[in-house]
Amino acid sequence: MTLAGFDFLSVPAVKEEKITGGTSPSDAVLMLSRQKAEEIAEKYPYNTVIGADTVVALGNEIMGKPENEQDAFNMLKKLSGKTHTVLTGVCVISPDKQINFYEKTEVEFYPLGDDEIRQYIASGEPMDKAGSYGVQGKGALLVERLEGDFFNVMGLPVLRLSRMLAQFGIKLL
Repeated sequence: MTLAGFDFLSVPAVKEEKITGGTSPSDAVLMLSRQKAEEIAEKYPYNTVIGADTVVALGNEIMGKPENEQDAFNMLKKLSGKTHTVLTGVCVISPDKQINFYEKTEVEFYPLGDDEIRQYIASGEPMDKAGSYGVQGKGALLVERLEGDFFNVMGLPVLRLSRMLAQFGIKLL
């Protein structure tokens, strides 16, 4: 957000995130981003609030943040040599308007050896990232190809969000 020129206050949502079993990845990020935005909008009813949530999906399997190193290893092993989808849901709420959308980016990983995966996990980077990798860090070395918004893979589709914020009277240019 800072790189894009936004002046903002970051307020993390604290309520438990809830999605029902069998929910598609796109519906999941729409629901989660709306839950987060609505929670914060209750505290800041006169402000424009942005809620966002990102998931990594291999087919319809949603890969969240790993529970431990073995979970991270299993996720990265599944993603190795395959193309997966990164989806970020965004919900923008103001006192008189709400927009909820998602952006998706296709990411293809190089084939990864077990030692390479273990070395990456040892860096600590995967432990708080959906899908067990961060494209903005060492995880970039795992990516062979990316189609779509790079910022979306980092967790916020800044390009599309800036266009949506214009509908709320918030313009960068």
